[in-house]
Amino acid sequence: MPLVNGKKLIKIIQERKVIAGAFNTTNLETTLGILDAIEKSGIPSFIQIAPTNIGIMSYEELHGFVKEHAKNMDTPVTLHLDHGKKLEDFKKACRAGFGSVMIDGSRFDFEGNIEFTKRGVDFARMYDIAVEAELGAIKGKEDDHVLESECKTDPSQIREFVERTGCDILAVSVGNVHGLAENPKIDFELLKKISDESPVPLVIHGGSGIPNSQVMEMIKYNVVKMNIASDLRNAYLKSIAEKIENDKKYSDLITALKDAKEAVTDVVYEKINAMNGIENE
Repeated sequence: MPLVNGKKLIKIIQERKVIAGAFNTTNLETTLGILDAIEKSGIPSFIQIAPTNIGIMSYEELHGFVKEHAKNMDTPVTLHLDHGKKLEDFKKACRAGFGSVMIDGSRFDFEGNIEFTKRGVDFARMYDIAVEAELGAIKGKEDDHVLESECKTDPSQIREFVERTGCDILAVSVGNVHGLAENPKIDFELLKKISDESPVPLVIHGGSGIPNSQVMEMIKYNVVKMNIASDLRNAYLKSIAEKIENDKKYSDLITALKDAKEAVTDVVYEKINAMNGIENE
């Protein structure tokens, strides 16, 4: 089927009462691995890329490739921009045809975040695509400068932030961590308060390190999207590294890349099933 608009995908996710994985890509093989796993699972999902990983493929090239591949898929998928910290990148993704985009103003204070986010939302409205915002700074790779005391989202700010910005989904900080360097400690009491206050569905970043049992519990709190990146990159690199480690003169590039793609597929498929309480085959 054609690539799905992010707003439509969110509705499908809510109707099916599932959590959609949002899997970060960097190159062709990772992209194929993610898409193959989504199709195999039958669970609607996001494939996404951060501006920091635009270097091998442009926004237009990635969109064109995913669009063509999705035509032969039966499972709904949306192409999403992850962590658009600059309006320039945000606008490029909108113009390239992405169905969902994140405007990340979490580095600003509350008023600054609202102002920056609203600029992105106003621009994206011309394309009628979903906009993800972030309130509260999430520790880890994306926000190493963040202090512990500033990390968690304040529930009392949620409703005003959403109403003034017009965002469609909201990434929140409840003890989740980017990357695998630290152990996340999910504050479910806080997540419930946030869910009660939020007029829009929620997003959790840093899903690689969160135990599957906790991920499944998040469905109760209107979490519709969970970002996964580190597990995929680790699987890809480990697959290639093992070949070189076993044979220092290894040069079969096509086999190495095919196996790395399959390693990504396996991880993504297992993650999609695990986060939705489905036993892996």
